[in-house]
Amino acid sequence: MDKVFIEGLEIEALIGIYDWERRIRQTLVFDLEMGFDNRVPAASDDIVDTLNYKAVSQRLVEYVTQSDFGLVETLAERCAEIVIAEFSVDWLRLKLSKPGAVRGARAVGVVIERTRAG
Repeated sequence: MDKVFIEGLEIEALIGIYDWERRIRQTLVFDLEMGFDNRVPAASDDIVDTLNYKAVSQRLVEYVTQSDFGLVETLAERCAEIVIAEFSVDWLRLKLSKPGAVRGARAVGVVIERTRAG
């Protein structure tokens, strides 16, 4: 399976369960691997045939900056649903990191893998 990836996408978001977290925007970091057959765009050399990682990134920035979830688990799930539904991705691995959330750890977060149903 071919994969298109986005690594280290930083997005400011309102997220968290504690009162102090609800008053500030925090930087979240997204890493995505998306299953996509790259043979068609490789043959055509045309961007319209690709999984456009810029469009995926812009859509996630748009969504995440407007979101207001308590849990990173919820945000990760919603982002996965968007990528699969809107960009015809068959398989997705999404890592959502919350840097500085735990003292002594560079980051904490979740990694999820989802496939297109049906």
